[in-house]
Amino acid sequence: MEKEEKKYQEYIAGNILKILSSKNLKQAAIAPLAFQEPTAMSKILSCQRRLSVGELANIANAIGVTPVDILTWPEQYVPAEKNEEPAEVFLQLRLTKEKKDQVLKLVFGENNIEILNK
Repeated sequence: MEKEEKKYQEYIAGNILKILSSKNLKQAAIAPLAFQEPTAMSKILSCQRRLSVGELANIANAIGVTPVDILTWPEQYVPAEKNEEPAEVFLQLRLTKEKKDQVLKLVFGENNIEILNK
């Protein structure tokens, strides 16, 4: 392995080992769940063998995290909600009456009188 690739392999393997430790899991126990022989799993985690993206996904699934979580450990990726409530914003301005009318027209259009009278 090239030097840079080896550095990333070591980083990923280290994170997998940290996650296993934090979850009190043994690599021999998760190997079959990750579709790996225990010896192959050991070689991956000791950086004696390259880890493919598919294997990373299988290992992540076996230990109950996402591949992104392995890459960012101990931080975990949490996707933003797609149906978020609109943000509520309060803005306070000091304006002259003339400027106030102009701003209200800008915000509400020509209907500002109707909105204010309700």
